[in-house]
Amino acid sequence: MNLKSNPTFKDKEFLISHIKSIMRFYHPRCIDNENGGFFQHFRDDGSVYDYDTRHLVSSTRFIFNYSMASIELDNDEYKDVIRHGIEYLRQFHLNTKTGSYAWILKGKDVQDSTNYCYGFAFVLLAYSTALRAGILEAKDFIDETFDVMEKHFWSKEHELYSDEISADWQVVSSYRGQNTNMHSCEALIMAFEATGSQKYLDRALIIAKNICIRQASLAEGLIWEHYDSNWEINWVYNKDRPDDLFRPWGFQVGHLTEWAKLLLILERYVKEDWLLPRAQELFDDAIEMGWDAESEGLFYGFSPNGDICDKDKYFWVQAESIAAAAVLANRTGDDYYWEWYDRIWSYSWKHMIDHKYGAWFRILDSNNKKYDDLKSPAGKTDYHTMGACYEILKII
Repeated sequence: MNLKSNPTFKDKEFLISHIKSIMRFYHPRCIDNENGGFFQHFRDDGSVYDYDTRHLVSSTRFIFNYSMASIELDNDEYKDVIRHGIEYLRQFHLNTKTGSYAWILKGKDVQDSTNYCYGFAFVLLAYSTALRAGILEAKDFIDETFDVMEKHFWSKEHELYSDEISADWQVVSSYRGQNTNMHSCEALIMAFEATGSQKYLDRALIIAKNICIRQASLAEGLIWEHYDSNWEINWVYNKDRPDDLFRPWGFQVGHLTEWAKLLLILERYVKEDWLLPRAQELFDDAIEMGWDAESEGLFYGFSPNGDICDKDKYFWVQAESIAAAAVLANRTGDDYYWEWYDRIWSYSWKHMIDHKYGAWFRILDSNNKKYDDLKSPAGKTDYHTMGACYEILKII
């Protein structure tokens, strides 16, 4: 592929072509026809390096991938794969007696049965996108999942979800996190779009307001990741782990831009004056604090004093920021955001996208070099990158 000149990134044909190229990397090699579900560990060339481990986040995100591709690419063949994914999710991850979803499976055996609300958020997202793709039986599963989250995770006092509960629902961790609530907000918006039920939209708005205004007021307008059971900031949680997969320390550049995107998606359905200015502030802060002026690309995280605490470049940070730039540009008419859209796309096209085998590399160092050949370990299905493209397609 000729990389001397960039394609036109603000172009429907380019975006659809890019989605198709990512799907070609995963489909059909990700489908486990023998044991059900999906393989979830791929090297750069697409070869599988772990056939047995199944993570709830990947199991659900693959359902999202096939559901959205079925809708946008008008591919009915993917519907069988969606059902294949849901069948595995309900047969092996779900404990029908307790309503729990196993976090990690090894083969068909449960390796970690802890209930993580983060996982439930993606269960809700999977069922919601499946319903949008025409899998009608998923509607009951949406209600079921929301009800379990309501019963066990929702705090009426703080109007946010807790994070972690034991497999038997008896022991609630004192940890609280914004990441879980951000993805719950995302899933609830999708549930509203799939069902038309107002309760999902109302809940998404409550979460967005409580995280982006109330909790952000504790950190001078930025969004800290970690809190105690009273939703007071825990500044030291995982301080020695700025690269933790689900609970990294520091302000997360990609989460600031992801929230910017979600606030403007919410604004399509609710009219509240705070949504647009908050989205602009979060995006602008992320770019100011996170852009690598020397080697380009957005860093992973920065500390409360403004220093970069993780200089790596993650694929999802770039993808979410591209989507945020596009929705902000569309909403404001300000070319500043289209300029950032093109700039982040150009960086990603040059460094993060695998033009030989397809899909995006997961992580690069500060000099834009790979650490290894593990393109898609557990958790990475390129849901972020294709999801960004789908969001952009709505507005161009």
